[in-house]
Amino acid sequence: MRTLRRLNSAFGFQTSAKWIILATVVGVTSGLGAIAFDVLGQLVVRLTLVHVAGYAPPEALGEHTRFEHMLGGPTAPFSPWWIVAIMTAGGLVSGILVYTFAPEAAGAGTDAALDAFHNRQGRIQARIPFVKTLASAITLGTGGSGGREGPIAQICAGFASAISTQLKLSHRERRILLAAGMGAGVGAIFRAPLAGAIFAGEILYSDADLEADVILPASAASVIAYSLYTQSLPPDSRFVPLFGEDLQHLFSTPLELIPYAILAIILTIMAIGYAGILRGTRGLFERMPLPPHVRPAIGAGLAGLTAIGLLKLFQGDERILGVLGTGYGSLQVAVTAAGQMGIPLLLVIAIGKSVTAALTISSGGAGGVFGPSMVIGGCVGAAVGLTFQAIVPSLVSEPEAFAVVGMAGFFAGVARAPISTIIMVRALTGDYGLLLPTMLVSTLTFFTCRRFNLYEKQVPTRMDSRAHRGDFIVDVLEGLQVQDIFRHDPRLVVISEGMTLDDIVHGLAYTNQHYFPVVDSEGKMIGIFSDEDVRAYLYDDTLWKLVNAEDVMISNFIAVAPQDNLNTALKRFTSMNLDELPVIDPEQPGKLLGMLRRKETIDAYNRRLVELKRVEGEH
Repeated sequence: MRTLRRLNSAFGFQTSAKWIILATVVGVTSGLGAIAFDVLGQLVVRLTLVHVAGYAPPEALGEHTRFEHMLGGPTAPFSPWWIVAIMTAGGLVSGILVYTFAPEAAGAGTDAALDAFHNRQGRIQARIPFVKTLASAITLGTGGSGGREGPIAQICAGFASAISTQLKLSHRERRILLAAGMGAGVGAIFRAPLAGAIFAGEILYSDADLEADVILPASAASVIAYSLYTQSLPPDSRFVPLFGEDLQHLFSTPLELIPYAILAIILTIMAIGYAGILRGTRGLFERMPLPPHVRPAIGAGLAGLTAIGLLKLFQGDERILGVLGTGYGSLQVAVTAAGQMGIPLLLVIAIGKSVTAALTISSGGAGGVFGPSMVIGGCVGAAVGLTFQAIVPSLVSEPEAFAVVGMAGFFAGVARAPISTIIMVRALTGDYGLLLPTMLVSTLTFFTCRRFNLYEKQVPTRMDSRAHRGDFIVDVLEGLQVQDIFRHDPRLVVISEGMTLDDIVHGLAYTNQHYFPVVDSEGKMIGIFSDEDVRAYLYDDTLWKLVNAEDVMISNFIAVAPQDNLNTALKRFTSMNLDELPVIDPEQPGKLLGMLRRKETIDAYNRRLVELKRVEGEH
């Protein structure tokens, strides 16, 4: 770390070498964080659900089960009630851990990272990633319904923030590295480095905006984190997509876009319900007259009871338990053999996942919303595909294709991240034949779900972010020039260099002017003084005949040119705390054109801001 501090002092902000080094460090810590998170989560699963409850949650084909050979399979008979007990205990341990040491680690995690970016100068307390790693591994490992994207985003963002603080980087640099850490963690854990990099820049805003400064550092960090994480996997599974290599669906005719457009409408309805359930459930738990430490246990226990009730309803069909954990095992069947599950089971899993995820996450459990969103979107998509296959078999031959598109479309809408989601789903499935319908559905849900996003700490655009409020002021001021607003006042009082102080004092009584340019015999400006400068001589009238303007004036004065932008002018105002600046013709040195007031500069900014808001409202 000391070496990095020296490098930070040696290299400027814009130096490529500096950013390569910083991205490398963030990538390494993110890769190690992803490995630790994955190992701990799988270890908890083995020691609790597998060996105590006799239940080994099915995973996606590309997942690597790290402890299967070491610890073996279930050693106890399958017991649904043990699942409920384990989930409740996991929620309790997680709640005590989080609310005792780092309350900011509660919930999904992505929102907390977004809040740090926009409102906290990129600062995340150093203990949070460690607490989040343990709490999330326990929550998800004991069957809590959630995803891994939120926890890993906050974990790696926390590491990046801590590194930035140790290196004493600027607020802007810290924010960039924080976002790069988010992207690196997501890119590693889902084995999708490109999607992780785009996710880092896109997830910050709810409208169609992108944090461009983040993309390159996030790309470098994501590649390194991905490379490090995959090295912890066996060679035969390192580069296998999460849902296997056999998903090769084709888009054959534009007529297929009609049922896909209908899918987008159905996904929007589900998204509204999902967002509403999450927020409503959180409100209920916040109003509970109980310590926050025990709320995750209650949420996890209720989620477990919901799953057991559905298991009874479907006569012991364990695929319904996809409403617990990540649910990727049930989603794997939906994207490969949707017909084996049937429409009722698919829809119940989608609705049940919304409920169990809300109970787990909104109660304070440490889990993300991406995993549940994938399961909900995939199962709804598969159900819609099966429906259209029954109605128009000649048009829909592969209902599983709708599951793949539904995964992307649902999360693109509720997370406000269409580009990274499209790339992410393609990387998870290895299926690039559905790019066109995926783009259509993701675009439609992005527009129709704009009022129902999951991440409350997203802001619409860079203009709305406190992190960029100063940047926006600069952008507006740089769009205006001095010549647009400075004063061409024919009544401006100009003082000749030889005018006595006696004449100056008597002249002040007939003007409201505060700053007085001083010119030589050729009319060139050689200095300036203010009425405050003159007041220093008022108590000694014996000097009035002896002192002239040249003695009173400041010869090393600050001026602006007509072509200077108002940002430059404002910096010169503030550098000497001045209220007016002379405007000098750059082609005729010394020729005074007029005076620019600080008040006029601020008024021009406010008028332009009103115009921009009006134009934005019209569009």
